[in-house]
Amino acid sequence: MKKARIFNIQKFSLHDGPGIRTVVFFKGCPLRCPWCSNPESQKYDIEMVWDSEKCTGCKKCTTNENVEFINDKKKPYRNLAGEYMKLKAITYEEGEEIRKLCPNHAVSYEGYDMFVDEIYDEVIKDLPFYEESNGGVTLSGGEVLLQSDAAIELLKKLKLDNIHTAAETTCYASSYKFKEFVKYLDLLLCDIKHWDSEKSNQVTGVGLEKIYENIKYATGLKYLEVIGRIPVIPGFNYSKKDAEQFVEKLKMLGINKINLLPYHNFGENKYKIMNKEYELAGIKQLHKDDKEFMEYTQIFKNAGVIVE
Repeated sequence: MKKARIFNIQKFSLHDGPGIRTVVFFKGCPLRCPWCSNPESQKYDIEMVWDSEKCTGCKKCTTNENVEFINDKKKPYRNLAGEYMKLKAITYEEGEEIRKLCPNHAVSYEGYDMFVDEIYDEVIKDLPFYEESNGGVTLSGGEVLLQSDAAIELLKKLKLDNIHTAAETTCYASSYKFKEFVKYLDLLLCDIKHWDSEKSNQVTGVGLEKIYENIKYATGLKYLEVIGRIPVIPGFNYSKKDAEQFVEKLKMLGINKINLLPYHNFGENKYKIMNKEYELAGIKQLHKDDKEFMEYTQIFKNAGVIVE
């Protein structure tokens, strides 16, 4: 029985596939997108998180050897005593101990391990909702393909119960892993960050060749529905030229339906409690009814791409 490292199981989701869904978020991702709204998903490690605004500097948590406060005026986030908590990777058990030591709920952790059977037992609780709404289970991340063995084991169990399965993924994996993974999917929500591999590599740390190869394979499977998801990010892929180039790539990949996801900064506070720099601070959020965004969207529609 395999274990998976996850950071959340979200129930009653309406945005990651049809009907009412449960979304299992796997921890760890090979990409480092500056706009990522889940910075806690990026590292596979179980990580400490610390809310400096809640921390009074009582030091009760320092009875655990993993907790250390330092005076570092260069750190952007410090407690009322002007100190910074040095964050590190820990075990789930250490995280639980540290969390219980803090009277102000200022320190906790992100990530925990579950056996596949435990995840299955949790998501199957909502089977009546899946059946009533034609919903199901979606695997997300992070990047679920980094833990493909555990994910495939879970998908197999879900398919035995005829539960609709979906995955939101960058499609960045070896061809072998990807082909085995999509055997057990009904819907593939594939993130397409950019149309230019060099630009993608420069900003996210990953090129597009392997991603496009896998997406092209997926769109050739008759049983699998494939929807592209494009995060629309100012200064990265938000221009008329970008939209036109995306259209050409979508045609090459065999994708005729997409979700355009306007940039938002809802995850900015998460960077604060993980003491990570949010590189897009100050960038204005986009909205689907913005004139420029509507013009951007229209380029796809004029090319015959279905935009949802």
